[in-house]
Amino acid sequence: MKLIGEILPVSHIVLEMEVSSKKRLFEEIGQLLEAQSGLPHTDVFDCLFAREKLGTTGLGQGVAVPHGRHAAVKEAVGAFVRTKNPVDFDAPDGKPVSLVFVLLVPEQATGTHLELLSHLAERFSEKSVRDELMSCQTPEQVRALLAC
Repeated sequence: MKLIGEILPVSHIVLEMEVSSKKRLFEEIGQLLEAQSGLPHTDVFDCLFAREKLGTTGLGQGVAVPHGRHAAVKEAVGAFVRTKNPVDFDAPDGKPVSLVFVLLVPEQATGTHLELLSHLAERFSEKSVRDELMSCQTPEQVRALLAC
C-alpha cells in the first residue's frame, strides 16, 4: 500500500486557504493540483464534485476527505488543505469543515483507493491528530504528522 507520505508532497499542502464554499474549495484544489501535478483543474473539480453528489465526503469533527478515481490520474495523489474559515460540507455531525484531505487515484485502483481512505479515516478519527493539524504552522509539519 502507498503511504500518505508518498502521495502528499509539501507542495500539495495549503494552510489557511480562503474559500467560502465546498465548490470554491474544489476549484482551488483543482488549480493547485494542475499547477503542482499537471492534472487538468476541470478534471479534478468534476471528479470531486461528481463524487460529492453521491453523498458527502465530510467525516465529521471538522474533517472531510473528498476523493475520486479518474482516467487522468496515473498514480495516487493527495492534497491537504486547512481552510481559514470552516466550510459547510453536509457532514453527518452537522459541523463545518476546516481539515480537508483530497485523494485522487487512477480509475482501476479500487484496492489502493479503499486502503488509503481507510488509513485517512483512522488518522482523522484521533482527536490529537485533528488538534495538531489545526495548530501546525508549516506544510512540513502537516506532512510529518500525516506521513506516519
